[in-house]
Amino acid sequence: MAEAQDLHHSTASHQDGFEDEESLSPLEQEVLDEYARLLGNLNNMSALLAELSDAPSAAMLDGLRGLERKTSLVFTLLKASVYSIVLNQQIQDNGQEPGEGQGSEGEGEGWGH
Repeated sequence: MAEAQDLHHSTASHQDGFEDEESLSPLEQEVLDEYARLLGNLNNMSALLAELSDAPSAAMLDGLRGLERKTSLVFTLLKASVYSIVLNQQIQDNGQEPGEGQGSEGEGEGWGH
């Protein structure tokens, strides 16, 4: 934050009438002012994020718990779907092989129910 104040102070001295060969153009001054504002905003954001990470709010924790439950449910459903697809593929493969009788296909169907 002190850097932003130093930068703003040094650039302000050029604006206050200190004219020499090294004075800044209006565009250069505007760019420096924007960098000073950006630095201040980043410092504010850093302080807010540090505060949030030190003491997470109850609403945030509740939201994360709900998200964890939903993620767990989706993962369980995905595993069941993949298992079903693999099982159906095995049943189809067993039914299409030559020399396989109806008995092996019937046994495969029993596993899925």
